[in-house]
Amino acid sequence: MRLTNSFDISSSALTAQRLRMDVISSNIANAETTRAKLVDGKWVPYQRKLVALETKSQPTFAQSLQTAMADGTGEGVRVNKIFEDTSPFKQVYNPTHPDADENGFVMLPNVDMLKEMVDLMSATRSYEANVTALNASKAMISKALEIGR
Repeated sequence: MRLTNSFDISSSALTAQRLRMDVISSNIANAETTRAKLVDGKWVPYQRKLVALETKSQPTFAQSLQTAMADGTGEGVRVNKIFEDTSPFKQVYNPTHPDADENGFVMLPNVDMLKEMVDLMSATRSYEANVTALNASKAMISKALEIGR
């Protein structure tokens, strides 16, 4: 076990949560975007994006148990993929909107501001927890180095 394993684990989580916050910010910024991409000659609204996280390696249970018994450390987290939410678009009646169909309905992105704010709070709290863990590791290493004085 290296002395800096905890730094590696916390930094990987910080990077992943920062990307998650960036994706959430993009969702919030595009919550009213009705012309995100052109598909078959027709504009399609913005689709909400989500982040999938996973451990850096995908060990079996036996390998995880063996690693935990040997040195008790993990390997951190990474972003597996960023994917689009497949939930349906919101349909709103607004006949004066430039993107309204012949019946006066506008297709709006499937971004729910409440969900985005909850996800943003979750990512922020995870980020803060990892900063706290990183600072605790730094303090423990500093105290361990002071023992030799």
